[in-house]
Parts: sequence; C-alpha cells; structure tokens
Amino acid sequence: MIISFSVENWRSFRDQATLTMVAGREKQHSERLPEIPGYGMKLLPIAAIYGGNASGKSNLFAALNFARHLIIAGTQPESLIPVEPFRLDPSYMQKPSQFQFELLIQEKCYEFSFAVTRKRVVEEKLVQILKTTEKVQYHRQGDQIEFSPALKDDPFLNFAFKGTRENQLFLTNAVNQKVETFKPIYNWFKNKLELIAPDSRFEPFERFLQQDDPLYGTMHSMLTLLDTGIEHLGGEEIPFENLPIPDSLKERVQAELPEGTTVRLSAEPFNERYLITRQDGELKAKKLVCFHRDLKGKEIKFDIQLESDGTQRTIDLLPAFLEMVKPGNDKVYVIDELDRSLHTLLTQRLLEGFLSACDKNFRSQLLFTTHDVLLMDQKLLRREEMWVTERDQEGNSTLFSFSEYKDVRNDKDVRKSYLQGRLGGVPRILMGSFCQTAPKNSAKESVS
Repeated sequence: MIISFSVENWRSFRDQATLTMVAGREKQHSERLPEIPGYGMKLLPIAAIYGGNASGKSNLFAALNFARHLIIAGTQPESLIPVEPFRLDPSYMQKPSQFQFELLIQEKCYEFSFAVTRKRVVEEKLVQILKTTEKVQYHRQGDQIEFSPALKDDPFLNFAFKGTRENQLFLTNAVNQKVETFKPIYNWFKNKLELIAPDSRFEPFERFLQQDDPLYGTMHSMLTLLDTGIEHLGGEEIPFENLPIPDSLKERVQAELPEGTTVRLSAEPFNERYLITRQDGELKAKKLVCFHRDLKGKEIKFDIQLESDGTQRTIDLLPAFLEMVKPGNDKVYVIDELDRSLHTLLTQRLLEGFLSACDKNFRSQLLFTTHDVLLMDQKLLRREEMWVTERDQEGNSTLFSFSEYKDVRNDKDVRKSYLQGRLGGVPRILMGSFCQTAPKNSAKESVS
C-alpha cells in the first residue's frame, strides 16, 4: 500500500507536493479503513484527485509512471534519464527532480527516495521504518554509498554498487545482479503498482474469456448489471501474423511475452481489441467480440468497436475493479481519468462496489483522477480522500485535501463549495474577456 508519495521539480510541480494516505481522526466511514498492526495507524483505501484542466492531475500520474519505469526498466548505457523538471523557472532546469515513497510491503514500512537529473542519479535512499525508529538500509550520494551496519561488510553489495552506472538506480542494478535483500521493494513497483492510463492497451484479460475461470461469470454478470446490453464476451481466432498492428509491436510481443501469458492490444483506427497468448512457444491471437441477444433470444455478435465509448471503457476498467476486491489482493491501482466516457452513476457504482469490500484487513488501494463532481460526496468519500490540484499564477501546481479546510464539516456540501471556487481546483475562465472577443450580433444592434 502507499502510505505517502511526494514529488518535487517534476513538470508543473515546482515545489514539493505530497499525497498522504494516512487516515486522520475523523469518524466518517472509519469502519472501512485498513489497520496496520505495529504502527498504530490506519490507511485510506481510496483517493479521488480533482482539479481544472492543466492543473497537474495527470502530471501526478505521470510522476508515478516515470518512477516505476525508472525502477523496473532502468536506463541504457550513455542514455539520458527522461526526467521532466519544472520549465517555467530556468533555475529549476538544472536542479534534480525528487521522488519519495512511503510504502507498506508485506506488513513492513519502507521509505524509498531518489533525486535525478537528466544525466545522473544525485541521491538515492532506502529506509526501513520500524515502530519507534528507522534503519537506513543504504544511502547513495553521487558516487558514494553507505550501507547499514548489517550490510556494509557484504562484499557483493559493494561490488554491485561499483557496477552501477551514474544514470542508473542502485536498487535496479542490485536486483538485476541477483541481490535478494532489496527485491521486495523492487517487486512492489513491478507487481503491485498498477497504472491505468486513459488509453491503456497492454494488460492481462484472458480469464474473462475462459468459462472455467471464477471471474468469467462475475465479469459478465457485472456487464449486465451495469446496463451495457452485453450478454458475454468472446474471441475469434486470427493468425498472429495477420494482426493489423505495427511490425515493431509484433516484434516486441514476440520478444517479451512469456509462456502461458496473455496480453490485450488495440489496433487503430477502428479500436479493435486483440488477445495474444503464448502457448507451447507459439503466439495465438483472438479478436475480442461482444454478444447481445435479439428479441427472439438469439445471440448476435458485435465487433467491439461498434459498442459505445462508455461500454468500451467499462470493459477496460471492470477487470481492474474485479481484481481490486479479490480476497488477499494487495495491489495499488492508479487510474487517470476514471470517469472518461462513463456515466456518473456507473462510476459511482464501481466505486461503491470497491468501498463495500474495504475493512481493517483490506490491503488494496485505488487512486484516481476525475472531473466528475457528482462523486464529490461525503456519503461516498471522507474529506481526506478528496484531493485537489491547483496551478498558481507562476505555473506551480499544489496538492491538498479537503480535510485541510477547518470549515469543511462532515455535513457540508463540498460539491457546492468546490464549484463556487471556495476550495480551489476549478479553472479560472475569464468570461468577460471571452465575450469581448466574440462577434457582435448585428441584428440585435440594429433593433437597439
């Protein structure tokens, strides 16, 4: 789980911005808060991030995506780190961008942070957080590293650091060199942090086409309950070499798809969906289709692109929501533009389903950005679960929750206050200037 995430000097976030998932003292919806034994804290299972266009919401998502990619994929020799510092102040272009995570991994708390420029890792630190103290596992500063007393005499760790390039995180290289000590942190970013962009195309999906899978029936029951009109999903076999996708993507799938794994791809311009599976070394492809029933009860096949945008988005997101509530799941799902193409009641239904599964033993989390103010309801979310990004006149984005406002009581209509601009995060539209530039109505002028 994410305890907190901080970012500084990244895109529109010039100054440090922190998203904390530590629950405060308010009693509203307290029954669904996960409790963390030994640390005396409760964590929030959900966070909704609002804000006007270009306020910084998607930049926060991009920061998580950048950090995950740098940790998991790393960099190539002699390549630049694709960091994006704040550009509206020239002095920040040469300063490092900083990222800090506090994480709950296997019921233990860690802090992992790093600062990077385009050329090098300036600083990197891993700390284990205990109940009453902290233990620094390692602290890298430039070309030097200091290990904890328990690790400093390990010759292989020092050897691994000497082989770490200046444009590479030590965590990444250490795990690549088979160092098991730091693997839980690496594996969290690789296996537990799920980032779902508005145009996500590359994700597991095969279980929803297999009738013997427990989630098959649940998926199709939900598609019916959500009023999509879909009876069930299906797949039409097609030769992999005939897929209408770029050759470069075919080569990537050929090289990277493991045995027994299925991925989903989309093909433009018709947004056709394909499932590719490697079985016995061979790549097999299926085209995703939907089945409806006509007035006589006969099944009628539809290509996926004939479904509405909202239905296609539902098909994209529903697997994630079904995974979130599985017993024992401990992944963090971050969805950019959750409400894209979705009716507000459908979005609310998905969130209610997730929240109904939350309790003190729950370990899954959902973070999402949205413009849907109808979800801004204290009957659904706690005040500290509703966040706002806002960009000031200098172009700097800030991040804050409604719990930071003392006058936002648990019976207050936060939606009304937000839309009136009292809580920030709404676009500053200069309607007077807009009207002055619009063409005048000549007929109206002649009458007057």
